[in-house]
Amino acid sequence: MNPFWVRYLPAFIRCRLEGQHKLQNIIVNIGWLFGDKILRMGVGLLVGVWLARYLGPAQFGQLNYALAFVALFGAVANLGQNGILVRDLVKEPETASVTLGTAFLMQIIGGLLAYSLAVMAISFAQPDGGLSRMMVSVLGMAMVFKAAEVVKTWFEAQVQSKYAVWVENCIFLILSIVKVCLILAHAPIMAFVWVILAEGILVAVGLLGVYTLSGGVLRAWRVHLDRGIILLKEGWPLILSGLTVMVYMRIDQIMLGQMLDDDAVGIYTAAVRISEVWYFIPIAVVASVFPAILEAKKLDESLYYQRLQKLYDLMVLLALAVAIPMTFLSDWLVSLLFGPSFAQAGTALAIHIWGGLFVFLGVASGNWLLAENLQRFSFYRTFWGCIVNIGANCVLIPHYGIAGAATGTILSQGVAAYLFDITNSKTRNMFWMKTKSFAPFLKYAASHSKRL
Repeated sequence: MNPFWVRYLPAFIRCRLEGQHKLQNIIVNIGWLFGDKILRMGVGLLVGVWLARYLGPAQFGQLNYALAFVALFGAVANLGQNGILVRDLVKEPETASVTLGTAFLMQIIGGLLAYSLAVMAISFAQPDGGLSRMMVSVLGMAMVFKAAEVVKTWFEAQVQSKYAVWVENCIFLILSIVKVCLILAHAPIMAFVWVILAEGILVAVGLLGVYTLSGGVLRAWRVHLDRGIILLKEGWPLILSGLTVMVYMRIDQIMLGQMLDDDAVGIYTAAVRISEVWYFIPIAVVASVFPAILEAKKLDESLYYQRLQKLYDLMVLLALAVAIPMTFLSDWLVSLLFGPSFAQAGTALAIHIWGGLFVFLGVASGNWLLAENLQRFSFYRTFWGCIVNIGANCVLIPHYGIAGAATGTILSQGVAAYLFDITNSKTRNMFWMKTKSFAPFLKYAASHSKRL
């Protein structure tokens, strides 16, 4: 039996989907993930804009400086395990109770370690910043509760992301209303910090609850030392990779705060919020289609790489569909949403949005590295991206301010997600596959420029 929605599709699509239950499940899963992110994008951007206008560039920058600082340590909290867990739960579903139980305990320990590191680091970075230290101390607690997100990997492996979406969206909407009420009540900045922590705690409780309601048994989870050693051994390159990813994704905000001021961080964050809101697209698509790509690997290696090439092609198409219009609409959009006090963010947005091209490809190729058990290259490529970003920021921020920070981000993402692949024989094929995904658009651009 086909699901009810298939009958409403055009005939040429319906005939391709009828009887294809795995493909139908993938489409439904993508739909749930897209619906989740679109809702978050709409409501989150609306509330975020309102909050930015209420706090102003300086306080908005201070809040986002604290969020960026905590994010630097997020990779330590999950121990680089999430992608590995999805892979193992797909390959060995019979060991799910041991995999989930061991990962859950390990991530609680990782969260506590990450929290301690964040609190110590902010004391050195902001010795006179009492408010910044307080915000990091509160926000960092959420890293401990992120251990419950192992449940999301189980739903991803089952291609049943809708359950996690229900939980996260309900809590997100409730706390978005709370934030609006706080704005109307003229609440201080710390009130919003506590709400962000509350969201992390409630999501953790909700995920564990919906896992139980959907048939999972928490009491069946087991902790095995041998399994933990394997997860840690396979995950350590991803821990380092995650750290370096967060550095080159967030170091621009931190360096702006250290080298310029809170106003610069707030204005730049306005641009980054609009630019990064689109990053849900590759995450949702790859999370839904990669299990099918892994299945193809078991059947036929050539089919596996054909599907991977189609994924890269799709990533470039989607990234360009976002970047091109946003480039021309950046000034207008920033002024419309954030108001004249954030006007400088338009230029930064027009630059930063092109980093999405490499982010989209990076999400897809990151899953390929996991499938091939080449996690160490995730660290290598992001390490060099991190070095490029820090170096570029040191040179560009003093001369070009927030536009320089945006340019540094693009350079780092290009090195990490694209150029690095050509440096090693094991990843060089990915470089050529990604290059091939650019070819149709470069050819079109060249022919169009000749006509002009």
